[in-house]
Amino acid sequence: MSRLEAKKPPLFISEPLTKDTVRQSLSLLSRIFKSCYGPAGRLKQLHNGVGGCVCTTSQSSAILRHLSVSDPVLRVLTASVQNHVSRFSDCGLFTAILCCSLIESFRSLNVASCIVIKITRHLLSLCMDYLKSEACGCRVSVDFCSIETLACLVRSVLTSKPACMLNKTEVDHLTTLVLKAFLFTVPCHVEANAVLGKCVIVPVKGRRVMDSTVLPGLLIEAPEIQLEKPLAVKRTDSNMIKIALFCVSMSGDGFNHEEGTIAVHHGFSLEMSELNQLLCLGKQLVNDGVGLVVCQKVIHPSLKQYLKENHVMAVDRAGLSLMEPLSQMTGSKPIAVTHLLSPGCYGSLKDVSIQSFGSKHFVHLIPEDTVICSLILCNRSETAWDELKRVCETAEHVLQLTMKEPLALLGGGCTETHLASYIRHKSSNLSTSTFKDLGCSQTQYQLVADGFCRSLESVALSLSNDGVEILTDTIYGHCWFVPSGFHSVSNWSDIVSKCGCGIHGNTEDLSWKILQGQPCSPVLQDFPKEPSVKLTDFLTLDCFTAKYSGLQVALETANLILDLSYVIEDQN
Repeated sequence: MSRLEAKKPPLFISEPLTKDTVRQSLSLLSRIFKSCYGPAGRLKQLHNGVGGCVCTTSQSSAILRHLSVSDPVLRVLTASVQNHVSRFSDCGLFTAILCCSLIESFRSLNVASCIVIKITRHLLSLCMDYLKSEACGCRVSVDFCSIETLACLVRSVLTSKPACMLNKTEVDHLTTLVLKAFLFTVPCHVEANAVLGKCVIVPVKGRRVMDSTVLPGLLIEAPEIQLEKPLAVKRTDSNMIKIALFCVSMSGDGFNHEEGTIAVHHGFSLEMSELNQLLCLGKQLVNDGVGLVVCQKVIHPSLKQYLKENHVMAVDRAGLSLMEPLSQMTGSKPIAVTHLLSPGCYGSLKDVSIQSFGSKHFVHLIPEDTVICSLILCNRSETAWDELKRVCETAEHVLQLTMKEPLALLGGGCTETHLASYIRHKSSNLSTSTFKDLGCSQTQYQLVADGFCRSLESVALSLSNDGVEILTDTIYGHCWFVPSGFHSVSNWSDIVSKCGCGIHGNTEDLSWKILQGQPCSPVLQDFPKEPSVKLTDFLTLDCFTAKYSGLQVALETANLILDLSYVIEDQN
């Protein structure tokens, strides 16, 4: 068939960052990310314009999932941030804001992009080396023998998303639950190949946040369960419950008419044949001493009744998402056949009970060794619950990352302003040989370094969505928030009480400068060996691994976009 329309040639766009449409889109995207950042961030409502659900959030993962970005340059940016969030869950907005700020700062410089890229890689190496060094003044060690620092990490994640609509009491309650759930997933007996367990979040919407709780083991929703009747479950000689886990349908409809036709003798019933096979399976389960049968799909009512008469509890419609944690918790192997079962496919449980939360009824599977737990998560509205679920999952992932690398970075903008002060201090004391190795002049280096520092400070400035003044001190380079209503006073120590992370108070002899993206004085001394407040106080902390990676991703993505000379689009 001949073409109805001639094939169009591809569209070549040279120097895309010089185009007004790209600059305007980048500026808009940057404003969206900045206005979402921190506890004072503004919520965004996202919908597709043709109906469907509306998402109200300030989380980068939800925003990027619902946001439609058509420009190919910006799609590179959003894809990088999404990839970072998929790996680390945290610091997505930090990465996005920093990347946008770096691009906007560097494209306005009268420095070739190849020179900018060389200098920024050197600046990044200075940051990475400093953050990894013992002398780093914006990180703290996390002691897993003490719960306080871990609680600060979780609390910082929970309070960063206003759409969760939590008050202080609810934040404290959820912090305890998330920590308890995480500790449940840590194996008691550490081996060479030990792996963390899993926390399964069970939704209960329309209830108070304070009704949330954590239970060891797994909950399987069972609407037909009868609470008034005591459970009669067969046990083994060791008082354990043997469990069989099926990942195949046990409804008796194994034959699919769409797969073809089958010839049978007159009077022969396929349905009765399959039911008889299921009942034979039930007899084998009873003879093997199984006390609990869990099926991912549906169990035939006749098989359910037979198992019940023989004191075997049957739970169906468990769903695919519970198969892996069920297998890990019980030691059972998911069974994909309904005949010839191997004795090694069974697992074991300590106990089974019935739990009720609101109008929902659950079968509670209680293991012998707890590495799997259930977080019953409640919130008043569906929107707030959806946001809270994402936040709790992020907090759990942050704890897992922190276990691998027991460090945390100071939050509240202090890491960004401290790093900016450190880079200004280091870049002003570089030798001539460094500029020669990089192939740049000292002026070019200082221009790029200043743009890099201003981009870091712009992340801290994004925390001020209420229009309050932000300061930085000239000793530690920390970030300080001025209460609203105070502007340009002579003695800032009468106004500010603690820095953004909470580790420094105004009791020291400090001086401050207003942070507006202009160059500030470099750090005058090292971070003190003894902090002015104890780490047991309520500090704002960020995940070290996530922010460390976010810094790399932001700069490398900015360099990639700055280096784009052509965008080639197929017009067909």
